[in-house]
Amino acid sequence: MSEVKPLNVSVLSEVNSVDEAKVDSMLKEALAKLDKKIIALDDDPTGVQTVNNVYVYTDWAVPTLEQAFNDGNSISFVLTNSRGFTVPQTTQAHNEMAANIAEVSKKLNKDFIIISRSDSTLRGHYPLETSVLRAEIEKLTGKTIDGEILLPFFKEGGRFTINNVHYVKEGDQLTPAGMTEFAKDKSFGYKSSDLREYVEEKTKGEFKAENVTCIALEDLRDINVDKVAKQLMAVKDFNKVMVNAVDYVDVKVFAIAFCKAVAAGKEFMFRSAAAITKVLGGVPDKALLTKAELVASENNNGGIVLIGSHVKKTTMQFEELKNCKKPLEFIEFHAARVLEDGGLDKEVKDVISKAECYISSGKSVVVYTSRELVKLDTDDKDKILQVSVDISNAVVRVIGELSVKPSFIVAKGGITSSDVGTKALRVKKATVMGQIKPGIPVWMTGEESKFPNMPYVIFPGNVGEVVTLREAVEILMG
Repeated sequence: MSEVKPLNVSVLSEVNSVDEAKVDSMLKEALAKLDKKIIALDDDPTGVQTVNNVYVYTDWAVPTLEQAFNDGNSISFVLTNSRGFTVPQTTQAHNEMAANIAEVSKKLNKDFIIISRSDSTLRGHYPLETSVLRAEIEKLTGKTIDGEILLPFFKEGGRFTINNVHYVKEGDQLTPAGMTEFAKDKSFGYKSSDLREYVEEKTKGEFKAENVTCIALEDLRDINVDKVAKQLMAVKDFNKVMVNAVDYVDVKVFAIAFCKAVAAGKEFMFRSAAAITKVLGGVPDKALLTKAELVASENNNGGIVLIGSHVKKTTMQFEELKNCKKPLEFIEFHAARVLEDGGLDKEVKDVISKAECYISSGKSVVVYTSRELVKLDTDDKDKILQVSVDISNAVVRVIGELSVKPSFIVAKGGITSSDVGTKALRVKKATVMGQIKPGIPVWMTGEESKFPNMPYVIFPGNVGEVVTLREAVEILMG
């Protein structure tokens, strides 16, 4: 494994500037010729953190996908929540998704591109998800998918790829991803920060580091579209392409080259963070959302913040939330009760009782899981994941069984926010309103949901500065 070291954030400003107006014009022209529906399969609901005025669907049944193909947008999101799945569940789900996408594509005579949207810190069922999708789609459609494009850049979350190494911004330092807490994830851990080595590590040597095609930052900044397109034209046998990027303009130039290669007949699938979805979907910029757009003036109840994530950043943001300029009531959800027979059921009832009293009296509450992780006497990854899912399900029931309509809902953490959306709020189709803070998306729930037409703030566990959660809640509370 090659040696990588942290960098100072100043390196981000040392990259050559580029004529972005020229790039935007070229991109608009390229996207106009890309006559394919883009389906972003999102392994948790935070993938919409860069887009606005598009739809997210919460199942992948054939009628739902027909609706997505016909919804009038270039891109649609399908929430899979597969980061909370076991390996067998993930395999089955992705076989179903591939089969249903292929069926709808054939029925509507509309071609497609799949973006497997996942974590910008490289966690998730990789390479399983894209491997299953590739095999099933090739079998059902006769396509040959030439390559897979890895693009984990996500500016809003401080994720940058430089000289083939993926970094996570921590203060004024860029830390190689393999040296962060995310790489130590018990279910999805890894060691490599160099994306070429990451591919070899995660595929257990099936795809070699030396065979990864690297798209250089210098070529993107020089708008050398022909060179990048030529690199893409040479990719075959589902080999990997990794894209260096430190700003959106890099993704835009790559997208132009990608469109050129696709027009020449190449087929690709993406494994990416959220930046490419905005760029390839042609989604325009939108100002951050305001309280007037987010909270109905006639609802005098308090709001609720649900905190399930345990990553270091979430815990720091939670501590800072205690400094909120507006009054908040804090209710601990004792996760360790998962070890008691019927313990979680009792905890749910206790927490709901307290929360409803506060919310109905106009006070906003923060329900948070105990910050100490529950210790289990096992190394079985699926069992560890299952216990965390059991706890998450119980926490989510706090929203699902709430009898008063809060003035706002914020869910913190990927699995937590997904389950709140699908299980507690019972959303089938939501409109992505935009973002309350950079990288923090907001859904407008549909008529079918538990609380119709309610802005629902989806706050990723690993995004934002220490103050971002507090600032978002202060916006909601006015």
